[in-house]
Amino acid sequence: MAYEIDEIKKVRKTLNLTQTELAKRANVSQSLIAKVESGRLDPTYSNATKIFNALDSLQKKREVKAHEIMNDRIVSISPGESIRNAIEKMKKHKISQLPVIDDHKAIGLVSESTLLDAVLNSKGNDVTAIMREAPPVISRDSSVNVVSSLLKHYPLVLVSESGRLVGLITKSDLLTKIYSK
Repeated sequence: MAYEIDEIKKVRKTLNLTQTELAKRANVSQSLIAKVESGRLDPTYSNATKIFNALDSLQKKREVKAHEIMNDRIVSISPGESIRNAIEKMKKHKISQLPVIDDHKAIGLVSESTLLDAVLNSKGNDVTAIMREAPPVISRDSSVNVVSSLLKHYPLVLVSESGRLVGLITKSDLLTKIYSK
């Protein structure tokens, strides 16, 4: 992230760092940080770079990751299962969508809307006849910004680690995490 010299104090305080802690991480003196923050000194390019790199590193480290938000219990349905089974699973688990998973790969998504449409319009007997495109799959280290962007377009996001699905994130999971702070 690009910073301006006059933002150093604000970013430092946002990260709950003292001037001494920032100085230690940036490998500069605390008095340099104090003088730069007060506007009494313009740092050299190399010192400004050290400070910005330290702030950037700390911000990335403290950013919320997908694995911190995800629900590690994936309720899913297999291709070929009946629409009735999908409805029963959703009622039992009080959820509004089910990923269709075959051999640890997401191949589709069944939601309340697709089920309602299928029941009202007699669109087949199994979930493969009514499923929509598969939800996106992200790494467990993806940032909350990536998750948020995807959830604007999809009802859920699946989380994987080493090629295996390990969790899912819904809009509700994200809102719960944001408002629990």
